[in-house]
Amino acid sequence: MNKQLSIIGVPMDLGQNRRGVDMGPSAIRYAGVIERLEQLKYQIEDLGDLVISRPTEEKGKKDNLRNLDEVAEGNITLAQEVDKIVEQGRFPLVLGGDHSIAMGTLAGISKHYENLGVIWYDAHADLNSGETSPSGNIHGMPLAVSLGIGHEKLTNILDYQPKIKPENIVIIGARSVDEGERELIKEKGVKVYTMHEVDRLGMSEVMQESLEYLEGRNVDGVHLSLDLDSLDPEEAPGVGTPVMGGFSYRESHLAMEMLNESEKITSAEFVEVNPILDEKNKTASMAVGLMGSLLGEKLK
Repeated sequence: MNKQLSIIGVPMDLGQNRRGVDMGPSAIRYAGVIERLEQLKYQIEDLGDLVISRPTEEKGKKDNLRNLDEVAEGNITLAQEVDKIVEQGRFPLVLGGDHSIAMGTLAGISKHYENLGVIWYDAHADLNSGETSPSGNIHGMPLAVSLGIGHEKLTNILDYQPKIKPENIVIIGARSVDEGERELIKEKGVKVYTMHEVDRLGMSEVMQESLEYLEGRNVDGVHLSLDLDSLDPEEAPGVGTPVMGGFSYRESHLAMEMLNESEKITSAEFVEVNPILDEKNKTASMAVGLMGSLLGEKLK
């Protein structure tokens, strides 16, 4: 792992309609992320939190997209900051915020790679667009946007698209997928491990297959986008969109340890921590623990 690491928080809650997830970066910091990673000998540059503009009035949806202008503006700013981090040869670690911020993260990262791979560790596929979304919430669209599907204000962040190729994506943990997303997965050939497949194969096999699949695609970097709702809400209650039947904390630690051992992860983001819904900052602490495992923390 690159020991030069830059942390940036994105207090974004405009990609959905439930308040609180904008406090995710603060909760993760309070849970000790800086101290945890410093113990692993990382040279940490903390860039603080971006300033996210809020709508001045209730505007409703534009093209079935909630808070389109503000979400686009925040992601452009994030993309520019992440672009600088990668340009400096540092590892970007982005703290969310709702999952719409992945649009900015990937826009800032992908321009530095010829063939970027993505591991999407999430209960949701996030492959909706304004045409298919039941809610109009942009946090359900970042993967589609990164493929060049969606409103041009989002797909053209940093003036290029697409950011990634569908065959370079592995979604792990899906258990809440809309009909339009199912069709897109089939059409584009996106590799998905549902919870059924994870239960049947086991986490170790799923991670091994995922890494081998991306290696076979000759990716030159791998971005991890981890939504805390991938974990079961019984264990991680403080998330934006909880879905029963998710991963255990133990399974997720194994997944992160295997990613660390692969030495293939070149950037990461952890999103959807909502301290308002949490119990004594439990979910933020889990996020910090998973970051520790991803970045090399071992029991011995």
